Amino acid sequence: MEEEIPHYVEAICIASEPSQSHLHQQAFEYLSNLRQNANETWRLALTAFTGMTSEGNKYPESVRFYSLRLLDEFFDNRFEPLDEDSFRTLQQSLISYVQSEYVYGSAESNASYLRNKFSHTLTLFFLCTYVEQWPTFFTDLFSLIRLPESPSQPQFNRHVSLLLFHLISEISGEVADQTIKSARTFNPIRHTRDSRVRDAVRERDAALINEAVLTIIVDGTERLALLRKTTTSSPELSEALEIVDWGIRTFGSYAGWIDINLTITPITIPLLFSLLPDPNLAIRLATSTALLRIITKGLKEPEDKLQLVKVLALGQVIDALESKTSAEQVARGSNEDEGEESYREALGRLLNVLGLELSKLTEESEKPEVAADATRLLEQILPVMLRFMSDKYDDTCSTVFPLLQTILASYKRSRKVSTDPLEESKRSFLVSLLQVIMQKMKWDDEEDPSDLDDDDFSAFETLRKDLKLSMDAVFTIDQDLVTNAVRTMSLQTLSAYRSGMSLNWNDAELAVYLVYIFGEIVKTGGKGRAAFCVAPLVPKEKRREVDYSEYPLTPHGEMLLALVQSGISAFPHRLVAMQFFETVARYGDFFKIRKECIMPTLEAIVDTRGLHNPDNTVRSRTYYLFHRFIKESRNDISEELAVNLVQGIRDLLTIQVDLPTLDSPDDDLLAEAIKNPGLFDSQLYLFETLGTLISLVSKSPDQQAGMLLSVVTPLLDELSSNLTVAKGGKDPIPIL
Repeated sequence: MEEEIPHYVEAICIASEPSQSHLHQQAFEYLSNLRQNANETWRLALTAFTGMTSEGNKYPESVRFYSLRLLDEFFDNRFEPLDEDSFRTLQQSLISYVQSEYVYGSAESNASYLRNKFSHTLTLFFLCTYVEQWPTFFTDLFSLIRLPESPSQPQFNRHVSLLLFHLISEISGEVADQTIKSARTFNPIRHTRDSRVRDAVRERDAALINEAVLTIIVDGTERLALLRKTTTSSPELSEALEIVDWGIRTFGSYAGWIDINLTITPITIPLLFSLLPDPNLAIRLATSTALLRIITKGLKEPEDKLQLVKVLALGQVIDALESKTSAEQVARGSNEDEGEESYREALGRLLNVLGLELSKLTEESEKPEVAADATRLLEQILPVMLRFMSDKYDDTCSTVFPLLQTILASYKRSRKVSTDPLEESKRSFLVSLLQVIMQKMKWDDEEDPSDLDDDDFSAFETLRKDLKLSMDAVFTIDQDLVTNAVRTMSLQTLSAYRSGMSLNWNDAELAVYLVYIFGEIVKTGGKGRAAFCVAPLVPKEKRREVDYSEYPLTPHGEMLLALVQSGISAFPHRLVAMQFFETVARYGDFFKIRKECIMPTLEAIVDTRGLHNPDNTVRSRTYYLFHRFIKESRNDISEELAVNLVQGIRDLLTIQVDLPTLDSPDDDLLAEAIKNPGLFDSQLYLFETLGTLISLVSKSPDQQAGMLLSVVTPLLDELSSNLTVAKGGKDPIPIL
């Protein structure tokens, strides 16, 4: 093997340097062969990682990193015990390496990636040997941690402590993390092995591991407190922060799969709650994750889970921290702090899982006293949930959506089996919820949607859809609550605009948007005209004879009438006008019962707010919406109005050709232009609408023919001239 080392080192160096192309393939094949035969070549890798060159130096980092990969290959596919000689060789070499590099050395300070990789490799070796060959793994490691006592120095070796933390975290991931397990192909042998390891750790060393981790954390927090009194930045302070951060991460990694009596003690609860609001963000996030895993730990008896929730009193803690962080957010104003926002997200997730656990107890517990206590605790955190939902950042808001959906589903089930009036506490909660939902549906007034990229725009549209689903659920529980909330919000805003009051653009857009979605929310009630007015049932063939203006409007009808009469389509913001056009095009049946609204709506669509808007994106969409509106309202459009509309859009009938930007000089311009027609695709709706309008002048055949010719003749002339130009030229515009 000694004589193989130089070849091995050289091959790795060549494989790492693509410029040596003539040898690169040979080196790659050589190394691949070594990995495929890891059962025989692992000693070579072990020597290269832990040994020294003839000059007394470590081998190059690339060589040592590859050696760990080769050892991983050997360990990761081994589910049987090693022979005694191989085990002893590996054990002694790796322990000697830990002693020299971590106890007395710098723990690969110049190559942190090697340190991280070694933790993984040692974890895989542990999984292979702990149950039958190395039961003293943890005690052997713990013996290397403690330092000689000194009042000015930490009690524990920092390098070995961090190695321990990384190892335990890796072990937890391998034997208990369902995300990691589901990401790889299921192997029944590995599954059995990992279960045996997990059970053995619980039986032999869980208490010892937990004690060691907590002892190091407590020592780190005490040292941290002392250092913070004298400095705000120093190497010692950074080291103490790293120890506490990784200690809490490690505690959280195993809190979900070892005995809860070890993780919930008179020591751990005060420790965790002292670190949850720590000045250091990483420590706060790690602590919130640890608490999340504790609260979601499966317990056999519902009483035990309820007692855990009571002991932690997490709802009160999150309530206080939400208030504190919210005040800090307000104080920051427009200065966004992504770190602090990530902490609010973590608190939101923590409240979410707490609520979900309480919901399970209320629904699944067979003991009335347990369900009653859980219901009381759940009701206490609902106002906090609404405050998280109100957060101006959507990522924080959405952290509590699963809890909200669960609560609303529970309310819906209760309403199905009871005809009693809705309890006042639930009614009050739903009223507050609807206000929060509508406010969260509002665009940020400082944000310009036209400047957003597609992903951000789509994310807000998705948020709106999620919020509407919650509104749908509330409507199923109590229709009047939703109807009154949406009606009040939209009518107040539209009335304010009509009376001349100044409005923010996002308030105006929200009012129109609520009118737009209300038809989707109201799944019960009438269809067609009956959705907008309270009228008797009329046979289909006689509906055109009925004067529906005599009948009172439904709430949705009232909103649509207010929408048109308010003149809000003239609001000086593109999004408000576009939402108006989307709404009137969607509810064509309304204009059959309030025909006086057709003219002002068409004026808005045809003028510079819509079809004649200088913005191509507005025109493009409005071409389609105009087509849809005319199609729905054609029976109520007079010949005179049809003629006027044709005259009003005549200037828009020039064929619009947009030449695309080519990604490559080899691309064919004509082919790309045909595949990406741009505005012309939408312009086709305009021509189709034109045909509908001309068809309405059927009582005056001569006038109808004249109108048709006045439109078609210029198009035919243009086609003829372009054909002539296209025959002899290369200009793509005439051809297109």
